[in-house]
Amino acid sequence: CTVRRGYGPPGPATSLGEKARAMLGAVPVLVVALSTIGGIYTGLFSPVEAAGVGVALVALYGVATRRLNRTVLREAGRDSVVTTATVMLILIAAHMINPFLALSHIPTAVGEALASLGLGTLGTLLMILFAYVVLGLFLEGFAMLVLTLPIFFPVVLQMGIDPIWFGVLVVLTLEMGLISPPVGLNVFIVKSVAPAVPLGRIFAGVLPFWLAMVATLAVLIAFPQISLFLPNTMIR
Repeated sequence: CTVRRGYGPPGPATSLGEKARAMLGAVPVLVVALSTIGGIYTGLFSPVEAAGVGVALVALYGVATRRLNRTVLREAGRDSVVTTATVMLILIAAHMINPFLALSHIPTAVGEALASLGLGTLGTLLMILFAYVVLGLFLEGFAMLVLTLPIFFPVVLQMGIDPIWFGVLVVLTLEMGLISPPVGLNVFIVKSVAPAVPLGRIFAGVLPFWLAMVATLAVLIAFPQISLFLPNTMIR
């Protein structure tokens, strides 16, 4: 560590050639990232198609480097099946609950309740984001989105809030929930990697990052064009 040298031992010295070779190893990853994101941005393919393009490029790289074999394919296929099944179960549950929300008029009731508080657009937005932060303490992000967007999104549209801006803010609050106690899924992932480190110390270590995300959220709320500039250029 160059800032606080007592935090870690010095690493071995590396030559310029070694650094260049290390950077060359990252070129395939950079090509995949630029191809998928660049294809989406230029309109060559949709985000769903970009996922397929990314998989194809990675597969070609694996074949070219002889790292792709039956064992790797079998493990990747198994992981894909498990992940897809998990997502589909959540979507099935959401599909079952959406008719109930429509028949019970819960989104309308929530919108009327928030409007009756007289908080205005900004106050309503802050209340919704606070609800996401609290829910993020206990729920997984994708499940929370599927369950809450049918309730909150009509309210957002009714209040005239830009849906893209709202989406960026919600994603940021979900990320805050991933490092917030008591659940903090990312914190428990770190705990599994470093079991000797107490959980309280890990939470204390992520506190500066959590505060930085709060500051980022405040800036994005104060200046919406920061999060809307790139999407607006893509739409145009």
